[in-house]
Amino acid sequence: MRRLTTFLLSSIFLGLTIFLAPTASWAYPFWAQQNYENPREATGKIVCANCHLAQMSTQAELVPQSVAADSVFKAIVKVPYKANTQEIGADGSEVPLQVGAVVMLPEGFKLAPQDRWTDEIKEETQGVFFSQYSEDQENIILVGPLPGDQNKEIVFPILSPDPRTDSNIHFGKYSIHVGGNRGRGQVYPTGEKSNNTSFTTTSSGTITSIEPGENGASVITLETKAGKSISQTVPVGPQILVKVGQTIEAGSPLTNDPNVGGFGQLDTEVVLQSRARVLGLLAFFMGVTISQIMLVLKKKQVEKVQAAEGI
Repeated sequence: MRRLTTFLLSSIFLGLTIFLAPTASWAYPFWAQQNYENPREATGKIVCANCHLAQMSTQAELVPQSVAADSVFKAIVKVPYKANTQEIGADGSEVPLQVGAVVMLPEGFKLAPQDRWTDEIKEETQGVFFSQYSEDQENIILVGPLPGDQNKEIVFPILSPDPRTDSNIHFGKYSIHVGGNRGRGQVYPTGEKSNNTSFTTTSSGTITSIEPGENGASVITLETKAGKSISQTVPVGPQILVKVGQTIEAGSPLTNDPNVGGFGQLDTEVVLQSRARVLGLLAFFMGVTISQIMLVLKKKQVEKVQAAEGI
């Protein structure tokens, strides 16, 4: 039943993604949801990096140093890249670069309900569709794919838990893991390369032919020194760099690298703070300050008495 429910939710998310975005980039984060129960491996790597091999910086801003219990705060994920950048789509055509992000919150934290969003948050999240990673992981929030030119900053409205009503939650410091992506992946979950990456030759030899294949692909055939003929299929999209008659070594590039995107991740922290502790700390500081002032005044009073008595 749990697997059926997860499949139905994933199918609904996939349908919405296809409806809202070009099919050239719909793959993420659907495949990650289908193949990994948790998007963060034991090594700390977010699994998106298994398919999106290129790296680009991701920034998390306006994550407060501390938040009060049962309060709404914003986490802004920045996925910067050069404006008007286009990438190779699945059909080989150029398509606008799209972005996505994942925010892994501590247990108990979750996406704030819309009735608690401020007018500012509603304006900043207009047109953004949020999804939780799975049915029972509401602390892991996904966004995307989204048009990159309009969404280089993605605002996540977060609701903090209340330890007073949940005995499993405690005040203290918690880690937040953030991932941000631009563009399509270079590897499919099956291990096959997408057309958004560079293709290299598997053997040394001389290129004997470059013929058109199915769906716009090209079939490159080379002859090894032993006289064996080896063919490799290059999908539509990447630009072929080799020519017939050219001698190449094993591992040499057959195409350029069309990828212009990349994935980046970072870790940050937030403190779930108790209002009572803050008020208690302020009261303590005030008490210490008053005590110091009283000691100074008492010292001056004693000095005056001693001066009057000639001591």
